[in-house]
Order: sequence, then structure tokens, then C-alpha cells
Amino acid sequence: MYRLRDALAKRSILLLVGLAMLAVTLISVAGMSASVVVAETVQGSGSAINVAGSLRRLTHRIASLVVADALQERYAQDRVVAAIEHFEANLQHPSLMRVMEREPGSVFAATYRGVDAAWRLRLKPLFIEADGGGPPPPSAEYYEKMLVEVDDFVEQLNTLVAVLEHDTEASIRQLRSTLAVAIALTVLVVAGALYLLNRSLHRPLADLLTSSTRFARGDFSARVQRTGRDELGRAGATFNQMAEEISKLYRDLERRVQAKTAELQRTNRSLELLYHAISRLYHAPAAPETYEATLRDIEQILGLDGSFACLQPKHGGPAVVLASSIGPCRERGGDESAADCAACSGATAPWTYHREDGHDILMVPLRDAERSYGMLRLALPAGQRLQDWQRQLLEALSRHIGMALGMARRTEQERLLALQEERSIIARELHDSLAQSLSYMKIQVSLLQPVLADPARSAEAGVILADLRDGITSAYRQLRELLGSFRLKMEGDFRTLLANTVEEYAARGDLPIGLDADLGGCHLTPNQEIHVLHIVREALSNMLRHARAQRGWVRIACIEGRELSVDVEDDGVGLHDAAEDGHHHYGLTIMRERALGLQGQIAVHPRAGGGTRVALRFPVAAAAFLEPEAADGGPPTSTA
Repeated sequence: MYRLRDALAKRSILLLVGLAMLAVTLISVAGMSASVVVAETVQGSGSAINVAGSLRRLTHRIASLVVADALQERYAQDRVVAAIEHFEANLQHPSLMRVMEREPGSVFAATYRGVDAAWRLRLKPLFIEADGGGPPPPSAEYYEKMLVEVDDFVEQLNTLVAVLEHDTEASIRQLRSTLAVAIALTVLVVAGALYLLNRSLHRPLADLLTSSTRFARGDFSARVQRTGRDELGRAGATFNQMAEEISKLYRDLERRVQAKTAELQRTNRSLELLYHAISRLYHAPAAPETYEATLRDIEQILGLDGSFACLQPKHGGPAVVLASSIGPCRERGGDESAADCAACSGATAPWTYHREDGHDILMVPLRDAERSYGMLRLALPAGQRLQDWQRQLLEALSRHIGMALGMARRTEQERLLALQEERSIIARELHDSLAQSLSYMKIQVSLLQPVLADPARSAEAGVILADLRDGITSAYRQLRELLGSFRLKMEGDFRTLLANTVEEYAARGDLPIGLDADLGGCHLTPNQEIHVLHIVREALSNMLRHARAQRGWVRIACIEGRELSVDVEDDGVGLHDAAEDGHHHYGLTIMRERALGLQGQIAVHPRAGGGTRVALRFPVAAAAFLEPEAADGGPPTSTA
């Protein structure tokens, strides 16, 4: 039973519509059935009324025929008999009989039986007697009595017709009342159904449509007022539940969007801070202003009360304060007026908090992948701790600060190495240029001394003095060039400089020196050209000083566009042991250093057929990968 009530309640609207349609149908069927019954009732009433009415005419006609025959003294006429038979036939007419059979106990039946009895018992015998008696004819009183009976009989026929008309009108009124009741019931049922449908269907649908429209326009507070157990009530409850879920999802999505937007804004600020901090740190890693600006940015984005950065002591000195917004260093030594710290502690407990002057101090190490350089002290409000994103940002910043400090240290070391290298280069340049000239002049002076002691050799003294003057002039020129750039001046292309060098040393030693230079597909950088030129000069200088050669050769060749070979040969006395290992020859040491600078190798060994061969090999870039002007090494150079 409960399930049936629940099922009916859940489908009350459909049930209401069904009941309304059923009621209208039943009312219509009832009205039509009543109409059929009434129609069946009144069917034949009109014919019966006509037949009943014709009986009055036939009665008067029979009476008239009887009286007319009596006046003409004719009796037993057939026409009177025919009229009587016609009257009786109409009296038994089927339409009258059907009325009798349909309502045998009605007023019409009683009246009909009275008329039939009056006809058979009184009026018909009078007509037969008056028409069939013969002479002597009935008296006048007899005919008057017959006419009185006729009038009474006609009066009964009038009553019979009136009863028939009354019954017919009653049936018609009954049909009208039945139809009126059916129409009233139909209107009442339809009106009730419309009222219920308006309350149960139209209003909830309008409410649901209005709420749906508001919801579609973004009003997530729209709810359906009518809920219940019927179809639309359950649809409204479902809509409200759906709206609540969507509103909850929307609020959750909006909250997540706001959180994500805040996170993106925070990430954007963090990236902006990282960008500016890294830019400052890598452009000026040693400037105090860089760390002051970086700490200000960190304080602003992390909501700090202050910060302090220091570098660990170096070479026994004090710790260095990079930047501070929370006052002077708390670890100053005995000299309170000093700005630096005696120490930069905190390395033993990094990323820990401790309380100082009402602040929670967070110790953050400044280090790179290799070593620690200092500490960062961040003053947070009491009880405040960094969030995960703040800690990640701080870790990245501290790592970049450590890398910048490491880069500054390495830059300082590289400057020291560069200074040492520069001094070595100056020493090599002095040895390769001015020292050689002075050495040459020393040789000339040593040759001049015995010549000046012998007046007979004054002519040779003049030649030596001329060479000495040329050497002094060359040394002076080289000294001026070294003073200008601390290196030999490179005027002209490499081939020209190489040819001039070979020509210069050939003239100095009065020694034919051949030059065969074919750079081919190899390209030399300016630094490589300088090193090659100095190695050739050193090898030729050694040739003049030690080889006692009759002829020399300088051969330069490009090997498959990837390697350059430089060979300086002579046909002199060859190498002795000390010169071969080069450990006691400063010029050979410099040549080896230059070869290492070229990432190549140099070897000094005896030449096949006598003499010495200095062989240099080092990698070069292929000319095919360079610009046409740079790759153009010019035609091969060859001199005797």
C-alpha cells in the first residue's frame, strides 16, 4: 500500500491529467447514452400523435356518413363499414402499439384503453345500429344521442393526443436536462483540471524556467521554490541539487583560480626578483650595492624585518659585512667601532631559527657547489616561519649569491693568473726581441774588441761598428714597439712578416735561408701567427748562433686543412746533448711554452743528412669554415 501511494504521489500530475480525461470521457459517454435513450423514447411519438389526431377526423367522418345515409334513407352502406374499418385500423396503428408496449402502465396506456373501450362498447355499436337497422329508421333522438357520444369520444381522443404530446415534451425536457448536466459536469471537471494543472504544472514549470534562465545568466543563487514528491517537485528538487553542486564547484573553481592567480603572481614576483638579482649578481658580483639591493628585494617579498649578509674570514682577517638592514654585526671583536665582524658564524646550524631582540633569525648559508662563502641572517617577526615557496625562493637566491661570490673569487684568481701570464709574455717578448738584439750586439762588441786592438784591422772594425749600429737601431725600434704594446708590432700580413723575418736573419748571418710556405686550406688566428712568427725567429736565431750552418730552410705546410707543420732546418753541426733536451736553453723553453699555447707540440732533433730540424705541429681551423677574405691565405711563398 505504501509503495502504491508513493508511486501515485510520484506521478500525481500524470494521474491528475488521466483522471480529468477519464472524467470528461465518462461524462461525455453518459450524456450521449442518455441522449440515445431519450431519442429512443421519443422515437415514433410524432407518428403516434398524427395517428391519434386522425382518429378524431375518422370519428366525425363516420358520424357524418351515418347521418347522411339516414337523411337519404339509405342503410347498410359499404362506405360506413369501410370508414369503421379504417378507424379501427388506425386505432391499432403500430406507432400507437409501440407506445403502449414501451410504457404499458403509463397515462397514455390507460387513456388508450379507455378510448378503445369507448369505441368498441359504445360508439361502434351506435354507428352499426344507425346504419344497418333499416326501416323503420331511428328517431331523431337516437341520432342526437349518437352525436353526443361522438363528441364525448372525440374528447377522449383529444385527451389521448394531449397525453402523447405531454409525454414527448417530457422526454425532450429530460434530454435537455441530461445534456445540461453533462455540459456542466464537463465544464466543472475541465475547470478543476485546469486549476489543478495550473497549480501543479504551469506554476512549477514557470518557476523552473525562470530559475533556469537566471542560472544560465550566471545567477548561481537561483533556486526553484516548489519541490515535492510529484514529477515537477522532484524535477525542482533535482534542479536545486544540481544548482547547489554547480555553485559549489564554481565557488571551488573560483577559489582555486584565485589561489592559482595569487600563486602565479607570487611566482611572477619571485621570477622577477630572481631575474633582477641574478642580473645584478653576474654583472657586478663584487659590488656591495648589488647585495644591498638583493637583500632589500628579499625583505620585501618575504615580509622580513631585516637582513644581514657576511663573508667568512679569509687569510686570517675579519669577516666582511656585505650588507645589513638590522644594524651592525653582533660578532664584532674588541674594536666596537670596526664595521666588519670577527666571525661569520652559523655554518654549523644552517636553516635554523633562533631568537634575537624579539625576532626569529633564520641562518641561511651562502655557498656554491664547491665551498661555503658566508651566511645570510634573516630577521622574521616572532613566531613567523617561511612557507615552502619562500624557502625554495630563498634557497635559489642564496645559491646564486654563493655562485656570484665564487665567481668573484675565481675572477680575482684569474686576474692574478692573467697578471703572471702577462709578465711571462713580457719576459718572452723581451727575450725574443730586445734580448736577441742585445745578444747580437754583445757578439758584435766581442768581435770588435780584438779588431780595435789591431790597427791593421780597422776596416773590419768599421763593418762591425756598422752592424752594431744597425743592431742598436733595431733594438731601439723593438724597444719602442714593446713600450707601445709590450709585443712586436704586426705590420702586414703573415706571409710578408714571415718573408721579412727570413730575409732579416739571412742578412744577419750572411746565410742563404730558403722559405717555402703553403698555408693552403688552413687559417691562422692573429695569436697563432704571432706565436709561429716568434718560434721561427727563435729557431733562426739559434741557427745563427749555434749551428754554423751553410744553408737554412723554413718550410710551412697545411696538412689536410686541420694541422699546420712548421719546420726550420739547417745543415750545420747538429745538436749537442744539452741543447737537445732543452732543459738548459731558455729559448727552447719559450718555444715549448708557445707550442703548448697553440695546443701543439714542438720537437728539436737531428736533420737527415746533417744539421738540426725544429718541427712544430699544431691544430688549426679549416679555411672552408671561414669568410673568403679570412680564408684567403694567398699564393704559396717560396724563396731561395
